[in-house]
Amino acid sequence: MRAFVIRRVLYMVPMLFAISLVSFAIIQLPPGSFLTTYVAELSAQGQDVNSAQIQALEERYGLNDPFHVQYMKWISGIVLHGDFGQSFQYQQPVSELIWGRLGLTIALSVITMLVTWLIAFPIGIYTAVRQHSVADYSFTFLGFLGLATPNFLLALIFVWVSYRYFGQTVGGMGSPEYADAAWNLGKVLDVVSNLWIPVLIIGTAGTAVLIRVLRANLLDELRKPYVTTARAKGLPEWRLILKYPVRMAMSPFISTIGWILPTLIGGEVMVSIVLGLETTGPLLMGALQSQDMYLAGAFILILGALTVVGTLLSDLLLAWWDPRIRHAQAEKV
Repeated sequence: MRAFVIRRVLYMVPMLFAISLVSFAIIQLPPGSFLTTYVAELSAQGQDVNSAQIQALEERYGLNDPFHVQYMKWISGIVLHGDFGQSFQYQQPVSELIWGRLGLTIALSVITMLVTWLIAFPIGIYTAVRQHSVADYSFTFLGFLGLATPNFLLALIFVWVSYRYFGQTVGGMGSPEYADAAWNLGKVLDVVSNLWIPVLIIGTAGTAVLIRVLRANLLDELRKPYVTTARAKGLPEWRLILKYPVRMAMSPFISTIGWILPTLIGGEVMVSIVLGLETTGPLLMGALQSQDMYLAGAFILILGALTVVGTLLSDLLLAWWDPRIRHAQAEKV
């Protein structure tokens, strides 16, 4: 197991380097640059920008440098100083912009993950044990409905229903009276009280997926000989189900760590834009639209790094949870 962990960590170094290179290249693939968008906005406002100003801005931002020079400046700043560069659009360090919104994003994503698990776990078990029942068909229909409905459409429906029938606007993650207040217990409780709508919307598709996967895996386990043997020995039914088949079918829940970490940054982009949430999603969308390469590149790099780290954590947790996977890894080592 130790050799497996060391090998995976060593693999992460060149992989992260490749992710940084690809992410920086992707940002520069679209035609033009931040200056192109900036000049277009000034022209739309009726302001003239001469070539001398454009040249000065290009030299200031280093946009005249070759690709490899720009990349080396960016990656060396990250590795040596933890500096992700300066945002062109906001004129602030990228790290300050990201970390300023990361706390609310993490809180939203972690709560969504926990709620998703709490809902999907009992429903998945019940529909597998009561296969072809009315409840099974009902939850299956709701699951397919949740998978087929985009999250941003659910957000729009919630906004319309809240305003149309309750006369309230749904948006933001806090009440107006706490907008400029310092973080204290009252503000934390206020944010938590406003989280249930985005949590419900973002978690819809994930809950539907986990229900279907857990149901399918548990049905497969319930048909295996060891279940028949345990049942023949007189083991109580619910104890039998929870002790053996459910444990083997729980792997999908643990493996979700691999994709939960990337969604901490980018999984709630459209919902956050619709609901006006001050998370990292709208910031990423704005950076891509304005071609703010350092801000957008930092987001893509962090998403890639979280994917790699999340996959490692999910593999380790699966090896700890499921002896079959642990033994398979030991044989490979």
